[in-house]
Amino acid sequence: MSEDRNNLYPIFLKTKELEVLIVGGGYVAEEKLTFLLKSSPDAKVTMVSPLFKKGTLEVAAKAKVTLVEERYSATYLQGKHIVIATTDQPETNMEVYKDCRERNILVNVADNPPYCDFYMGGIVTKGHVKVAISTNGKSPTTAKRLRQFFEEVIPEDINHLVENLNNYRKTIKGNFEKKVQTLNKLTESLVK
Repeated sequence: MSEDRNNLYPIFLKTKELEVLIVGGGYVAEEKLTFLLKSSPDAKVTMVSPLFKKGTLEVAAKAKVTLVEERYSATYLQGKHIVIATTDQPETNMEVYKDCRERNILVNVADNPPYCDFYMGGIVTKGHVKVAISTNGKSPTTAKRLRQFFEEVIPEDINHLVENLNNYRKTIKGNFEKKVQTLNKLTESLVK
């Protein structure tokens, strides 16, 4: 495998069905929470921090976010599936990382790619269409610019096309391969 390519595997998580923990309550925590809720407003999120900045509290109040005003301890990992460490204390972030690794919990230590099982890339959402962009943790600015580009080129009414194709797909007779061939032929003009 080449070192010059992105080998990450993109997935779309049903965060409504998962338990997410954000450790920290400052600017980075607010940024990660905002990003998560923008894409998944029904995400189940708990935040633990001895202090929460005003902006973080305002974002949390708009969603179903549980706030715990305590210092981090491994007990807060109970039942969690995904953890994001955002504190300004490297030793706390490393403790979170080690505790998660011991429990096989996916973890992201903000702004520290070697200690991330996943990255939170750029995301474009237009109705049912969602595009995720990753630069392999190397350039969030590039991901941001690509996100802005896709937000402009994907039409606002893309949902209409998606719904029509979904309804048409249900009427196609034959096996899976035949259905794929029919839909590919029908949609090939989208990429030309």
